Amino acid sequence: MHTPKIRILSLDGGGAKGFYTLGILQELEKLAGARLHTRFDLIYGTSTGSIIAALLALGESVDEIYKLYSKHVPTIMKPFTPRGKTDALREVATKVFKRRKFDKFKTNVGIVATNYDRETPMIFKTDVGQAHKSEHSFEAGFGCTIADAVQASCSAYPFFKAHTVTTHKKQVIPVIDGGYCANNPTLYAIADALNALKVEPEKLRVVSLGVGLYPPPKRTAKDIAWWMNKYPGAGFFQKTLEINTQSMEQLRDILYAHIATVRISETFNKPEMATDLLERDPVKLGLLHTKGIESFRKHEAKLKEFFS
Repeated sequence: MHTPKIRILSLDGGGAKGFYTLGILQELEKLAGARLHTRFDLIYGTSTGSIIAALLALGESVDEIYKLYSKHVPTIMKPFTPRGKTDALREVATKVFKRRKFDKFKTNVGIVATNYDRETPMIFKTDVGQAHKSEHSFEAGFGCTIADAVQASCSAYPFFKAHTVTTHKKQVIPVIDGGYCANNPTLYAIADALNALKVEPEKLRVVSLGVGLYPPPKRTAKDIAWWMNKYPGAGFFQKTLEINTQSMEQLRDILYAHIATVRISETFNKPEMATDLLERDPVKLGLLHTKGIESFRKHEAKLKEFFS
């Protein structure tokens, strides 16, 4: 009996650098010939990747998501203080996702955040089939709204304040950015497929998308991001995300080299590519998007095989 292949899409965190991911996804959607929720059985995302993952799983096209990013990312990154950024993120998340919960998703989802008190991952999931234990008490998204889960995953301290969620068990939990535990969530997605969903490794197909690696920007005191980076630990946080991303990819390559995976996240060394997660210059964001399209083309042959 023929068993269909299970496809996973994994999206890294990286703030405004998600424009690079969207460039790849726009071309991937055209290649797939349909909206991506119909082509992937499981979509995982961390931080900015969680926003994109949630919108894809709700059935939005990549073009629609790109328009939302172009409109709202500069608005979220503009405020000077962490409180201002947090308020802007909350306003956008509420406007975009409204009060919808995880039952509105059209494919399985994993949104990665970090439980600040327990210092453990907190992954918002759609289906009891993704539960590794305590299936009897599973509740999709811990009973939270999509907006709450996304805000939790994107709460990149110290740039944003921690986000507090209330679960279906009435637990009040402070949650911070998922990048602290898995900025590249591919390992978590594979673990779901192998250990919870019981998919055979040879049936798995994984597309793992990063946000690219760039030189640090040379900002001046006139730039809000310059002041933001003066916060204690701010530079260390950005470095932590990059180290986390690379280590997760190395582990995937060691542990799951036998699982068919296409990983796209290129390094850009030219000075004009200097950027970080706080980027809000429309020209630079457009350039990141263009680089994503170019990166897709380098991997197009493998991706065609992926969908064959």
